[in-house]
Amino acid sequence: MKKQIILGLALVSMVFSCSTDDTSDIVINDNSVTNNNSGGDGTTDPATIFLSGTYTEDLTLDANNTYKLNGSLIMTSGTTLTIPACMTIQALSSGADVYIAISQGAKIIANGTADCPIVFTSDAASPAAGDWGGLIILGKAPINSVTGTNTATSEIASLPYGGNVANDNSGSLNYVRVEYSGGAADGQSENNGFSFYGVGNATSVNYIQAYAGKDDGIEFFGGTVNASYISVINAEDDSVDWTEGFSGTLEHVYISNRASDDKAIEADGYNTDFSNATGIFSKPTVNNVTIVGEGSANSSEAVRLRAGTQGLFSNIMITGYAEGFDLDDLETGNGVVSDDLQVTGVTFVDVTDKVKNDTTVTFTDADFATGEDTATGTDYTTWGAGWTIN
Repeated sequence: MKKQIILGLALVSMVFSCSTDDTSDIVINDNSVTNNNSGGDGTTDPATIFLSGTYTEDLTLDANNTYKLNGSLIMTSGTTLTIPACMTIQALSSGADVYIAISQGAKIIANGTADCPIVFTSDAASPAAGDWGGLIILGKAPINSVTGTNTATSEIASLPYGGNVANDNSGSLNYVRVEYSGGAADGQSENNGFSFYGVGNATSVNYIQAYAGKDDGIEFFGGTVNASYISVINAEDDSVDWTEGFSGTLEHVYISNRASDDKAIEADGYNTDFSNATGIFSKPTVNNVTIVGEGSANSSEAVRLRAGTQGLFSNIMITGYAEGFDLDDLETGNGVVSDDLQVTGVTFVDVTDKVKNDTTVTFTDADFATGEDTATGTDYTTWGAGWTIN
């Protein structure tokens, strides 16, 4: 659905999101579909510049100004959103209608530093999970729910993502924190802190944190983007999630969950609400991970692997869960047997059931995970210092 967006008018409720089963409803489009929305400029009151609308020209924020997101901000193809270090952008605490979307062909340049991170947060006096939407980036890299140059669209906002450009470039994120995201559009749909839709591996993603979100902290809907130094704290749903054939590399990941939160990692090989059009499953490389729960008597599952997901994991430390790895369905079990789903170097501390096999495929724990008690995880104390919230 496409709406003309003009600042000063009420904004329609357009949201990128994942459904509560962590897959998105997909519509197939060809490349003849484009967005012809008009641009918008920030409007100013005496204290704050308000940002929303659909931009058809570059938008560069000024470090001397104060900005507040008061609706959906959509950057269209060919435009760039540039955000300087040290900037905090508050979002109106009105739920899912408030978000930033970087469309296919657009870029975001948000390069903070350890001493001056870029922060997206709620404007509420007492902020809470779900106050606003989140940060959404859409690229042209492959997804397995469509083939060739076809694209999929997100569940509500209907902007395209996916294609055949593995090295697509959506810009750079460095030292960026998203707080109190996950606003719900309805009972079935919520935003993530960071949503990467078909994002390519020429995009730079380093040092990002999702803090206290209502849905997933970080989700990858296909694509090839690599991300390093990832922190997710107190995500009410899954902390890190992937689906639709994601094949990037994730390095240095720190996840801290409360007992009331869902999985630390939930991984799908494809979108089970739609199909695996390409026949290729998600297969990321995941290195140097620390996952901390609230104890085996309180926190349930650390990592769920399902829908045929594959992946090569190394140096994984899991502390304080009833289950370490929970593997579901036949296709996932086949990945273990073919060595496409493997863990090399793992340490379990206060974990009752280290590997739970619900796949119907027979394999031993050693077929799946080797090098037990050799992992040290990631040194979050060092690389997370200063710019994260713990």
